[in-house]
Amino acid sequence: MGGFFEAVLSFPTVVFTPLLVVVVGYWLVVVAGGVDPEDDAGAGFLGLDGVPLPVGLSLIVVFAWFTSLAGTELLGALPAVLVLVAALVVAWVLARLAVLLLKRFLPSGPEPSRADFLGMTCVIRTGRVTATFGQAEVHSPDGSSAIVQVRQAGTDDLRAGTIALLYDVDPDGEFFWVVPADIANV
Repeated sequence: MGGFFEAVLSFPTVVFTPLLVVVVGYWLVVVAGGVDPEDDAGAGFLGLDGVPLPVGLSLIVVFAWFTSLAGTELLGALPAVLVLVAALVVAWVLARLAVLLLKRFLPSGPEPSRADFLGMTCVIRTGRVTATFGQAEVHSPDGSSAIVQVRQAGTDDLRAGTIALLYDVDPDGEFFWVVPADIANV
């Protein structure tokens, strides 16, 4: 085990060892709930856009540390400065590839909300819609459908099968206000 510590504390790996300790400490704080890594947006940081800044920096530090450690042990004949530069380049390339893979699994765009349904038509699914009762089926642009709670302010005849327009949402009551679609088109 002495050889490992000697390699970790020798140049060029020693440059990245304290940074690795900081990265590990940071992620322990994240796991404990003390920090939210998404609070720090790192758009465009060294070409690692699409992930939060701490993720990009952590990847670079981890890959640089490992590359410098492996490079020192495997390529001991090379000058240590060349190993340091190579470790940084390899770390950036590996981090860039990792970010490209991570971006496939991270959500993009805003979170969906009920307000996305506003202005869309729906089909009433209950026998009637009143000021306190009603359900309808609405189809989103991606082809999925949802059953939503609906209410009407007036006394229009909204029965099962009627097409209505979702014109407002009540976030507290978690329902939509509707009017008949033929009235909305007038």
